[in-house]
Amino acid sequence: MNSKTLAAQLYTVREFLKTPEDIERSLRKVKKIGYNAVEVSGLGPIEPARLKELVDEIGLNICATHNPFIRFKDDTEALIAEHKLWGCKYIGLGSMPQDYRTSIDGYHAFIRDISKPAKKIADEGLQFVYHNHKFEFQNYDGVTGMDILLNGTSPATFGFELDTYWVQSGGANPIDWIKKFKGRMKIVHFKDMAIKDDQQVFAEIGQGNLNWPEIIKTCRKTHVEYFSIEQDKCFRDPFESLSMSYNYLKQFFIE
Repeated sequence: MNSKTLAAQLYTVREFLKTPEDIERSLRKVKKIGYNAVEVSGLGPIEPARLKELVDEIGLNICATHNPFIRFKDDTEALIAEHKLWGCKYIGLGSMPQDYRTSIDGYHAFIRDISKPAKKIADEGLQFVYHNHKFEFQNYDGVTGMDILLNGTSPATFGFELDTYWVQSGGANPIDWIKKFKGRMKIVHFKDMAIKDDQQVFAEIGQGNLNWPEIIKTCRKTHVEYFSIEQDKCFRDPFESLSMSYNYLKQFFIE
């Protein structure tokens, strides 16, 4: 592993991505911190070709994205074309829509509805990846929603992007789930959790309570390719938060 595999999840700095000019300034700040890759999410309107020009000029790689569910269902071909333009293999869904989340039947309905676009994506040499929150760890008669997703989908078409914070928040062990996703997860969301005033809060990597040496070791063993750093809510300038996380993590990555 090397520092080129560390990516900034742009959702962290979403308030600074409203216009193409904002996006360019923010990408340059991310590059200056030391990141060589980004995960695209939370951007304001920008033409895909312009975004490609910017990342090439600045020296960044788009390693993955998050996209609305409706685009997978109704705009699959354009989604594929954009990712081919960007040289980006991993097309992510940030979360399943609310209507699917309330029952076992709902999870199976989601799997049915995403299977067709996910297969189209796989047929084009790309990979659909699903990003979790904590609701997937709700138990339904002895099985969690995450178990349903893992066991009810095909490794050929359905990949995962585990979020360490939300796994921990859901009462599960991120290390256990990294192991379960072996062979089905090439990108992971690194996100730390701290406790403040008896509440779970987002924290810069290394500033919270997750076991990062062991998490990174397990990711290495399971052949994760990209490590996307995200902080949903920052308690300082979000670029400073991205910098703190990067500076902590780079000790584990061989230059």
